[in-house]
Amino acid sequence: MLLPALAGEPVGVDVLSPQVRATLRLIDRDGPFPHRRDGVVFNNFERRLPYRPRGYYHEYTVPTPGRKDRGARRIISGGKPPAVFYYTDDHYQSFREIQR
Repeated sequence: MLLPALAGEPVGVDVLSPQVRATLRLIDRDGPFPHRRDGVVFNNFERRLPYRPRGYYHEYTVPTPGRKDRGARRIISGGKPPAVFYYTDDHYQSFREIQR
């Protein structure tokens, strides 16, 4: 079931920013990641993604040009190895599924 926060149609990798594509490549090869929190369990407290057991989702920072902190952009992966990917540019308020 897709929840309302999954806004719009899934988005293809080819239309995403270079920073998103670079983060996906890091996820594919399991790092090394630039932020110590990259890869931690994403608990889906906001319930914006489909329900899965704890530990299914993991989050990764997508760098934002001009920002020194982690910013609001994230990729959430699901599964081990990852089978599904979501992108948020508003710190978990909405997500788009990434088609790969």
